[in-house]
Amino acid sequence: MASLTPLFISGQDVLPLIEGGKGISISNGLTAGSWAATGGVGTFSGVNADYTDENGNVVPILYAERTRTKRHQELINHAIAGGIAQAKIAHDLSGGKGRIHINVLWEMGAVETILEGILKEVHPLIHGITCGAGMPYRLAHIAEHFKVFYVPIVSSARAFSALWKRSYKNSAQWLSGVVYEDPWRAGGHNGLSNAEDPLVPQDPYPRVLALRETMREFGLYRTPIIMAGGVWSLKDWSHWVDNEELGPIAFQFGTRPLLTQESPISNAWKAKLLTLQKGDVFLNRFSPTGFYSSAIKNVFLENLQERSDRQIPYTENSSADSCILLPFGERGRSVYVRADDFEKAQNWMNKGFDYGMKTPSNTLIFVTLDQANQIRQDQIDCMGCLSACAFSNWSQSHGSTGQKPDPRSFCIQKTLQAVSHGSSIDHNLLFAGHNAYRFAQDPFYSGGFIPTVAQLVDQILAEHDAVQDAKTYNPITIGAPL
Repeated sequence: MASLTPLFISGQDVLPLIEGGKGISISNGLTAGSWAATGGVGTFSGVNADYTDENGNVVPILYAERTRTKRHQELINHAIAGGIAQAKIAHDLSGGKGRIHINVLWEMGAVETILEGILKEVHPLIHGITCGAGMPYRLAHIAEHFKVFYVPIVSSARAFSALWKRSYKNSAQWLSGVVYEDPWRAGGHNGLSNAEDPLVPQDPYPRVLALRETMREFGLYRTPIIMAGGVWSLKDWSHWVDNEELGPIAFQFGTRPLLTQESPISNAWKAKLLTLQKGDVFLNRFSPTGFYSSAIKNVFLENLQERSDRQIPYTENSSADSCILLPFGERGRSVYVRADDFEKAQNWMNKGFDYGMKTPSNTLIFVTLDQANQIRQDQIDCMGCLSACAFSNWSQSHGSTGQKPDPRSFCIQKTLQAVSHGSSIDHNLLFAGHNAYRFAQDPFYSGGFIPTVAQLVDQILAEHDAVQDAKTYNPITIGAPL
């Protein structure tokens, strides 16, 4: 029987199997503690985690304040309480096995305040911090202060090099590993750069090898790289395991743990996962963060796509191209548009999309009055969940981004909180990796079987051992359309 070699991660030898830290209550203390109990690394999300009362019931976050700044403080207080609660649950369930990590997004609102507030109370229960969605230069400083390890999430060797030179070299002893997150295959927010084609996935091997070569330049020969994004079965990655060229490699599972008994997502969401086909996960740029993200195609995403499709450029003053006066909105305001765009607008308005809303790109989108009212209300209700939000124009540092609110986007806090607590899977955002279609194809899930976390980890190990024993492997297919 083959075996998977343990790696030294966050102060202890563990199975090189990492639970992905899915935000807004999806990876929580129950999932993280259960994963760590198998001997791997469990990860709970510190992104506005659920706070539970003495009976274990989730305490809903209700905003009593009227201003964004004061609601922002309410959100911070709830997030700290939630992170503390989930850390305790994870610690108790782990039974002292494995490691417990907390995952945060660097671009979430008040990330440093929230992370420090959680660690101040429970840092002995947390062994590491994983962090992506931005350039978390101060992550190392925070980790060193609380004497916990840190694991940055990057999508290129260049990004890690910048982090190392500016900050991490000063706290190298607390660097536990580096997550390489494939920006074409991972679920949730992805780190695609403007120079990369979102429709042309790149082979992860040379990108990870480049990361390893960069790390070796900095003396990080034995620091693990954690492969994330597109990881379904280790039989797909057996040529990466014990590969001297790549060095120590661990694997992060984000999508598969969604379908476990411990996973808090709704039964409807779990049933949906079992029916997905290839191509049902959509890489898009509707998020108010400005990042690309991957989510399951549904009515929610279709409405966002259609909203952006009903879009035309405008000018405030007549020009050679834009000389047709177009009234829009309830107050009868007017802008100038091209003749062909005027016809498009008239057609949309005749279909009931008769309310025009300006965007920061000097375009108009056309929606129904009810849709416009909902968009406005969601923008008014902003609680500052991001450091800067395109949808509401909130800015943590300045109060406003200085841009118009963008009605092509959406309130990400509202939809993720709603779906993570049982609301409609059709009318909310469902993050998932691009391999989610494999639930319907994998015989492990036949008959609608939903494993426990322990059963899933056993299956992952069994898949690895079977391939190693046979001395064969099935490398992943690179370059396939998303």
